Amino acid sequence: MIDIVGLKKSLGGKEVLKGVDLRIDSGELLAVIGGSGAGKTVLLKHVIGFLKPDRGDILVNGVSVPRASQKELYEIRKDFGMLFQTAALLQSLTIGENLALPLKEHTKLSRQEIDRVVTERLNWVKLFNVENRLPSDLSVGMMKRAGLARALVRDPKIVLFDEPTTGLDPVLSSTIGQLIIDLHGRLKFTSIAVTHDMSLAYMIADRIAMLHHGRIIGIGTPEEIKTSKSQVVQQFIRGMPSIQSAESLLQR
Repeated sequence: MIDIVGLKKSLGGKEVLKGVDLRIDSGELLAVIGGSGAGKTVLLKHVIGFLKPDRGDILVNGVSVPRASQKELYEIRKDFGMLFQTAALLQSLTIGENLALPLKEHTKLSRQEIDRVVTERLNWVKLFNVENRLPSDLSVGMMKRAGLARALVRDPKIVLFDEPTTGLDPVLSSTIGQLIIDLHGRLKFTSIAVTHDMSLAYMIADRIAMLHHGRIIGIGTPEEIKTSKSQVVQQFIRGMPSIQSAESLLQR
């Protein structure tokens, strides 16, 4: 479904991505982990075509995203849904209007059918009777769920998650994780989730890839990542203060 090949990108004179290679199969949920500033969000922006690489390529169903024309890029993006880190709901629109907007822009559904889809997607994420409320009326957790509903309103083939549990307590984070699992089971979308939340990564991912200093330094199933022999991987997934701590752990 998605092939990322030799992806390189510099921003502000700093090389952020130094040759990233990843393949995400159809229906797979891949979690990309890494510390702050590792380039996780920059990677997502390349996949959806918000940024163009300095070198390398991103293929979605065999079509090159960087080489696509603006018209072709619009068509590619119709297959995508995205949950932004801040939910990115339009504050001047009600929740119902936020979800209805992409349907009005990209489909020929009637008003009644749009209303039905909006209510259905909100119910999928356990939000009821919020269509007429403004985003500012909702809690952070509710806004995250509304953002998730909007990401899925057009039944996308690919869903990108940018730090989906940022700002949430452990219970709400687990709730979002379970919703992602349930909705993935319902829609069978292909997904990349970038996160520093290891509980979420272990919970939702088929595979986990670690991005460190612009390169993928480890990839595997959650169990394979837990038992990785990489000191850097162990330091991150266990929240250790130093490489020496991870090295001591691996020598036991």
